[in-house]
Amino acid sequence: MKRIFVTGTAGFIGFHLSKLLLDEGHVVGGYDGMTDYYDVRLKERRHAMLRQNERFTATEAMLEDGAALGAAVAAFKPDAVVHLAAQAGVRYSLENPRAYIDSNVAGTLNVMEAARAAGVRHLLMASTSSVYGANKEMPFDERQKADTQLTIYAATKKANESMGHAWAHIHGLPVTMFRFFTVYGPWGRPDMALFKFTKGILEETPIDIYNHGDMYRDFTYVDDLVRGIRLLIDAVPGGPETAVEDDSLSPAAPFRVVNIGNSDKVKLLDFIEAIEDELGRKAIRNYMPMQTGDVPATWADASLLKRLTGYSPQTPFREGVARFVRWYRDYYNV
Repeated sequence: MKRIFVTGTAGFIGFHLSKLLLDEGHVVGGYDGMTDYYDVRLKERRHAMLRQNERFTATEAMLEDGAALGAAVAAFKPDAVVHLAAQAGVRYSLENPRAYIDSNVAGTLNVMEAARAAGVRHLLMASTSSVYGANKEMPFDERQKADTQLTIYAATKKANESMGHAWAHIHGLPVTMFRFFTVYGPWGRPDMALFKFTKGILEETPIDIYNHGDMYRDFTYVDDLVRGIRLLIDAVPGGPETAVEDDSLSPAAPFRVVNIGNSDKVKLLDFIEAIEDELGRKAIRNYMPMQTGDVPATWADASLLKRLTGYSPQTPFREGVARFVRWYRDYYNV
């Protein structure tokens, strides 16, 4: 049994990771700011479900509140910290970039300081496939240079990676950064494509399809993602003896970057067709040009995850879509 402190436990991914950890018998300390970026009732429902387990406790406060965060981590005495809380959303970062600096940069520094002060054995932090930015060579590999971010959201996540490396070097604190690839599934955020497409099709309102549908994404089902995170908790980076073949392990710090993706490039129009098939009705399609900051394709090389953990995400996107639609119909009673 481990004691794992998770930030963002009322969020989409944090909720699923906490549930998995609790199901395995671990003790989870949660932390979430409960902001109104999207419907807070969804966050409150997730936290309420987790609180049904006596091994779950949570503090509701902002990442920017370093004193509250530090006190929560110190009191919990975790073996590891998994930092998932962030100001999410690529498109919202075009409208409100300051929120991303406050939460994702200043807030992440507070997490790193709290983890160092508590003497945790492993700090794991969320990054994103968006850090690959304008890179053209696919599938994306962790050892590729990633210096061409296209949004402030992506830039803050790349900053987190650099901060994490420095922290690992200065303090000897093992740090793993994981890059997510288009995560979807039940209890997802309302600003995510699958959620918006399902809602629009059911309500018979147009759905916006960017780049006229010529988009590809490595859709990763949320259960697969959190299983990868769970296994990485035990894959602690250290010296050269902890390296595996073609590792991203730093030569200067106990630090590595790991992709978590389905390793399957899916055309956006095929994804939409899967939603239509599951709902039994067609979408009203509003084809639009490419949006600023977006990329035409993402595709993960997740072989490092497999070498480190023996695990590869594998849920077919049509199966994942079906599970989401069942959840959506049940949650909204439609």
